Amino acid sequence: MSKNLAAVLGTGQTKYVAKRHDVTMGSLCREAIDRALDDAGVTLDEIDAIVIGKAPDLFEGVMMPELPTADALGAVGKPLFRVHTAGSVGGSTSIVGAKMVQSGIHRKVLVVAWEKQSESNAMWALSIPIPFNKPVGAGAGGYFAPHVRSYIRESGAPEHVGAIVAAKDRRNGALNPLAHLHQPDMTVESVQKSQMLWDPIRYDETCPSSDGACAMVIGDEASADESVAAGRPVAWVHATAMRTEPTWFSGRNQVSPQAGRDAAAALWEQAGITDPIEEIDAAEIYVPFSWFEPMWLENLGFAEKGQGWKLTESGATALDGKLPVNASGGVLSSNPIGASGMIRFAEAAIQVTGKGGAHQVEGARKALGHAYGGGSQYFSMWVVGADKPAPSASGPAGEGGTA
Repeated sequence: MSKNLAAVLGTGQTKYVAKRHDVTMGSLCREAIDRALDDAGVTLDEIDAIVIGKAPDLFEGVMMPELPTADALGAVGKPLFRVHTAGSVGGSTSIVGAKMVQSGIHRKVLVVAWEKQSESNAMWALSIPIPFNKPVGAGAGGYFAPHVRSYIRESGAPEHVGAIVAAKDRRNGALNPLAHLHQPDMTVESVQKSQMLWDPIRYDETCPSSDGACAMVIGDEASADESVAAGRPVAWVHATAMRTEPTWFSGRNQVSPQAGRDAAAALWEQAGITDPIEEIDAAEIYVPFSWFEPMWLENLGFAEKGQGWKLTESGATALDGKLPVNASGGVLSSNPIGASGMIRFAEAAIQVTGKGGAHQVEGARKALGHAYGGGSQYFSMWVVGADKPAPSASGPAGEGGTA
């Protein structure tokens, strides 16, 4: 069974900042939407459907914001869908948009995700009592720090590895004009001197709280061919995968969740990739706390268990390394939570279309976009490429399901 091809025709992002009090949520989204439409060379009238992604409504304190923002989103009179898979939602939204095109239902789909964290308090929103679950009163950092400690204990990673990631991503972010944090002078030593927040996570090893939006136009093969013929490069969708697992169950591996491993295996198989570290030129991986880089390198299959930190320490994940990770600065440099996953997917597309500017990875032809959410339980990822995928790589996807 074959499916139709899909490609990213254009991307659009806002400048990520701490507070955008000058715009509503709808206006914030429209900035990204207009830039994506312009980049794709299409008008809103040509868009067949709109898919939005939003993190929990408590992050802004507005229930179902897609309803009052529908007009600004250009969704009046068009199909409008909302996706919600916690922090991975931006990635999941991108995949839903791609699936609409691959299924043949629509020719051009607009996907958009956003967050205005300045309108609420994410720490509070992430600390509310959840029925039938353990109470977590310290936000995301308090929840994930024990997983990081477990990883360090199991792998024997030296304590400076997290600082290497933080310094690298912040320096990369300084090359990205849209990034929230521009800290070109950050060093491993300066990171290690920053305040300890949740042992072993220090202040400079954590993501910021950002306002911002990201959008993409995803089109069918004919639309993509037209774009290429007009001199506008596209990012072909080679493979997508999503997997989910419960937050709590006996024996759960929270350092390297099964759902992440299963999603990665399905992704590589669908993309026809047998050796990810040799075949992927750039990776945008969801790293909200620095230690998650080596953890996800292993979970994704770029490194064997307990070896991810060695890739990081060797410089392989630097901008000029074997596998540049988060050339854009990543979540450590910009974090509008609902959009953070889509930014990873969009930045992967930006890399293979050669539009990265100062943070462009030289010669990038195939890139990974990755997102996770919840208690490391929701995973979404895609591979995009500069070249049209071979027929064998466009077969049925390994989507959905629980690990």
